[in-house]
Amino acid sequence: MTQPDANREKRPDPEEILARVMRQENHPTKRGRLKVFLGFAAGVGKTFEMLNEANRRKQRGQEVVIGYVETHGRQGTVEQLGDLEVIPRKKVEYRGATFEEMDTEAIIARRPRWVLVDELAHTNVPGSLREKRWQDVEAILDAGINVETTLNVQHLESLNDTVHDITNVWVRETVPDKIVRDADEIKMVDITPRSLINRLERGDIYKADKVQQAMQNWFREGNLSALREIALREIAQEVDDDVTAYRKDKHIQDAWNTSDRIMVCITPSRSSLRLIRRGWRISQRLHGSLVAVYVETKPGTSEEQEILRNDFALAERLKIPIVTLQGNVGNELIRYARENRITQMVIGHSSHSRWHEFVYGSLVHRLTKELRSMDILIVAQPQEQAE
Repeated sequence: MTQPDANREKRPDPEEILARVMRQENHPTKRGRLKVFLGFAAGVGKTFEMLNEANRRKQRGQEVVIGYVETHGRQGTVEQLGDLEVIPRKKVEYRGATFEEMDTEAIIARRPRWVLVDELAHTNVPGSLREKRWQDVEAILDAGINVETTLNVQHLESLNDTVHDITNVWVRETVPDKIVRDADEIKMVDITPRSLINRLERGDIYKADKVQQAMQNWFREGNLSALREIALREIAQEVDDDVTAYRKDKHIQDAWNTSDRIMVCITPSRSSLRLIRRGWRISQRLHGSLVAVYVETKPGTSEEQEILRNDFALAERLKIPIVTLQGNVGNELIRYARENRITQMVIGHSSHSRWHEFVYGSLVHRLTKELRSMDILIVAQPQEQAE
């Protein structure tokens, strides 16, 4: 891209940069904040949104500079550059050619409040101080500078196989998931696949000679829909983690019904197949997550082991995660339900006699008393199994 006039400004002297870093060496700074603009394909508007927010920050009096932005010649994005200050790029010689890369050391020496760094997954030209741009961003954050950056979900390292299965393309440039997991804020830049294809056909993303090739490969509507779903799931997980951290920090134990989490309680004393099927149907109807929990109190008899094998086999066929705990049944069920923000519990009717419940207390009574913010479904056993 053609950089604004600020690119022709005099670059900082390397000795001056080193001197400033040495002066700051004994004065640790607080790590900068990281904001990620996440998308699922080129052209969704990540860079545009990042620049748009940067201009709003500048209007509010915050110091914002461009460390590296690639407009790809898109007119709307170019217009968003406005009068934002640009840190001149660093020239790197490689195999007789000259390439431009982000000048991380110049950014650290400039010490702005915010810096914009486009294309987080980019691989630097060999000979650069760091191999990957995300490593440059880590260095900037460690210097106490806030960073806004852009990333497409297919570049997350853990999704490499999944993306290949969908698109039949191996994404070569990846970013460790931890970088995104540790981000202070993630903003999803969303658009429907059909609207994105319309942008492509208008020539708003690639030049005309590349449009047909793109539509036959990465930009097939099915690919885009699947990638969009993956991105939305990533955002949902981040929101879920934020809620969990907030509740833990504020010592909130009551369940918040932001999404349905169903827990089926398995017992070895009799078959829990009915409970597992009921829990699975509930989770399908509510589009909620489901887990089967078994609390082991002592080694089971051969009959009890057979019951558990049948229960676990059904859970596995239905792809239901199984969690085995040890300890007091009531204590463990309550602890697990609270820590995992269970919203619905499915449990079988007690098979104990009234005298046993009078002496030792009723588990159901305790659960309903201590888990007041949770729905508890008590499933009766078939008549032929009743004692």
